[in-house]
Amino acid sequence: MTDSILSKAATMEIPINSNGDTRTAEDDSLEQDLQQVMVSGPNLNETSIVSGGYGGAAEGIIPTSSIKGPAIRFNPEYFDRRCGNAPKPDIRSKSRGITPSHSAASRIANQPGHYPAPSMHHSNSNPMMSEEATRGVAVEKFDSVKKWSINTYKCTKQMFSERFGRGTKTVDLELDAQIDVLKETKLKYERILRLARELTNHFYNMVQTQQALGDTFADLSQKSPELQDEFGYNAETQRLLCKNGETLLGAINFFVSSINTLVNKTMEDTLMTIKMYENARLEFDAYRADLEELSVGPRDAAAMVRIEMAQQQYQIHKDKYERLRSDVTIKIKFLEENKVKVMHKQLLLFHNAISAYFAGNQQQLEQTLRQFNVKLKPPGSDKPSWLEEQ
Repeated sequence: MTDSILSKAATMEIPINSNGDTRTAEDDSLEQDLQQVMVSGPNLNETSIVSGGYGGAAEGIIPTSSIKGPAIRFNPEYFDRRCGNAPKPDIRSKSRGITPSHSAASRIANQPGHYPAPSMHHSNSNPMMSEEATRGVAVEKFDSVKKWSINTYKCTKQMFSERFGRGTKTVDLELDAQIDVLKETKLKYERILRLARELTNHFYNMVQTQQALGDTFADLSQKSPELQDEFGYNAETQRLLCKNGETLLGAINFFVSSINTLVNKTMEDTLMTIKMYENARLEFDAYRADLEELSVGPRDAAAMVRIEMAQQQYQIHKDKYERLRSDVTIKIKFLEENKVKVMHKQLLLFHNAISAYFAGNQQQLEQTLRQFNVKLKPPGSDKPSWLEEQ
C-alpha cells in the first residue's frame, strides 16, 4: 500500500498558475510540519515523516534514511517568509527539481527586503593606491642609493688614481695658494685665541686675589690700631687695582669674543665652502676621466648612448665645479677684507688697554673702552637674581 501511495505521489502533476504559486492549505500544513521537524526535531537519519499524501485518503510512511544532513539547519527562506519579506517556497517543487517561472523569480527579486550587496570598489581602491605610493617611494630610494653608489665608486677610483700618480688632477694654482694661506692663517689665529683665553683666566684669578687681599687689609686696619694707616693704604691700592683690572678684563673679553667670531664663524664658513669646492673638483675629474675612457673605446650604438650620458654628467659636474670655484674666490676676498678690518680694531684696543692698565692711567683705560664701544658688565651681573634663586 505504501508503494502505491508513493507511485501515485510521484506521478501526480503539480499545477502552476501564471504567477508560479502552487500553494494549497494542505501544502502549508506539510511545510509547517517539516519546518518544525527541521528546527527542533531529531536527526532525519533516524526518523520518518508521516504524511497524509497528496490528496489521497490513505496514510503512508516515507522513509528518510537516504536524507543526509544535520538535524538543525538555518533556513533563510523560512526566515524571510516569517518576516514578510518573501513568498513561501514550494517544498514539493524543490523536491522534484521544478524551477519557478520567470515572473515569480522577478517578483521575488523585486521584494523591498532584499538589498544589493555593497560594492567593494572603494575599499579595494585605497589599498591599491597606498601600495602604489609605497612602491613609488621604494623605487625612488633605490634610485637615490644607486646614484650615490655609482658616484662614490667613481670618486674613490679617481682619488686613488691621483694618490698613486695614475690619474690627472685639475689644478688652479692661484686659488690653491690662497686656500693654503687661509688654512695656515686659521691655525695661527686659533693659537692667538687659545692664548688670549688663558690670559683672561689668569688675569681674572689675579683680580679676584687682589679683591680678596684688599678686603683682608681693610679688615686688619679696623682690628690693628697701630697699623691702621698702613693697612688702609694697601687696601685702597688693591681696590683700585681690582677696579682697573675689571676694566681691562672687559677689554680682553671683547678682544677674545671678536677673534672667536672671526675664527670659528667667518673663517669656518669659508672653509666649508672650500671643502664643497674640493669635493666638486674630485667629482668633476672622476666624470672627466670616465668620459675620456669611453671616448677611446668602440663606437657602437650602445657605446654612443653611454658616451652621451657621460657627456651630460660631465657637463653637470663641470658647471658645479666652476660655480663653487667662483664662490670660493669671492669668499676668500671678502674674508681677507673683513679680517684686516676686524684685527686692526681689536689689536689697537688690546694695545691701548694693556698700556693704560700697567701705566696706572685709569682715565686712559676708560677712554679706550669708550672709544671702541666696549660696555662693562656691572659687578654681580653674572649672579642670578633673587627671583631666579627662588
